[in-house]
Amino acid sequence: MSGDRSWTRAGVDGAAYDALARGLTNSQLWSLLLDVMAQRASTRSVSDLMAQWQRDPFTRPTYADQRTLVELDGHLLAAAAAFEAIELSPLAPLGVCSVMGPASQNKIVSALRGTEVVADPTNVMALECARRLKEDPSTVVRLATSHRCVRAQEVPKQPGFAQHFRIFCLATAARETRDHARLVESLVEHVRTHLAALDRLEQHGYAFGRRQVRVLASADRAPLGDRIAERITGIDVRREPLEHRYYGGLRFMIDVGTASGGIPLVDGGAFDWVGKLASNSRFVYVASGMGSQLVAFKFRRS
Repeated sequence: MSGDRSWTRAGVDGAAYDALARGLTNSQLWSLLLDVMAQRASTRSVSDLMAQWQRDPFTRPTYADQRTLVELDGHLLAAAAAFEAIELSPLAPLGVCSVMGPASQNKIVSALRGTEVVADPTNVMALECARRLKEDPSTVVRLATSHRCVRAQEVPKQPGFAQHFRIFCLATAARETRDHARLVESLVEHVRTHLAALDRLEQHGYAFGRRQVRVLASADRAPLGDRIAERITGIDVRREPLEHRYYGGLRFMIDVGTASGGIPLVDGGAFDWVGKLASNSRFVYVASGMGSQLVAFKFRRS
């Protein structure tokens, strides 16, 4: 956690803060917070609601037309026909991002009853993949979803960016096979699926500029990165080193051209989340996401 946040405890003595942070049981804390929120809500007026609606970026409707987004979701899911489409809850278990990855809880909209608003579907899909693999370790789980996410971090002050937005995500989890074949195959399948989705969209009213795939790998996984890059054909592929600790040594990005340059529209990679959740290091997990709301804003032909 960065910065001095001692101001958040002003007016709360140490004993009370310790009780809230660690002393009370979960059920006691959730009940207390529910009561506090009910009391807060009872003091609000209709003018308070209108004022927040006008100023609060977390509550404003999105700038994209809903018919456009629904149609876009249909094309993306059709391109991912090999993946089971699931509809996630708007809420996830508290800590689903900060426990599994190096993400600050301050960037997440924490909710009541031990939950948080979904900020990244790939973390949530890891839970479902782990549940299924614990039931049947021999299965291969392929999931796809399109989900509206909310993030509390500062967003670029540019058109097309907002506190809540839609992401199209893929997730694959399974027991690893010889010579990391499952991991390589899953990453290649994700890249090909996203490229196929872009192809499909170009047949239905969208236009993308020059595309490029970047395959990034840490030093110890460079041979796997080379194998992945070699299997992606028909498009410009670049190999780059990976230093970002969020990924499990392998990452890919798909950049598309715009009038002002290129933007990374698709991002994915390998993670150890499912192995940790299922207590089995042989389980591999690959997840990826496309900024579908950005697609609707920047690449739809008028």
